[in-house]
Amino acid sequence: MTFQELKNQLLRLTPSEKAEIIQSLTQTISSRAKGISKTPGVCGGEACIVGTRIAVWLLIEARRLGISEAQLLQDYPHISAADLVNAWVYADAHPQEIEAAICANQVA
Repeated sequence: MTFQELKNQLLRLTPSEKAEIIQSLTQTISSRAKGISKTPGVCGGEACIVGTRIAVWLLIEARRLGISEAQLLQDYPHISAADLVNAWVYADAHPQEIEAAICANQVA
């Protein structure tokens, strides 16, 4: 099967099926969350998309508030869909860290 054939088949899936495929692919990505860094003195040392000051907790909170991935990519044009996947994987691997950061920033 060629890439184009696969792409065409994926585009024919229902939104629910697409979400299931995305979830499955996300789970297969290493939990090391490439593309995420923690730098002392940058965003309070929080986990961020590499080369940015966009914290993973911020993206998670935005998603919880109903902001779509498409909207996030539009709002932050210098990050990619792969950056979002890396953020989701990191958050899945470090849920307590992300929750603590969200709570700390809601208080602030």
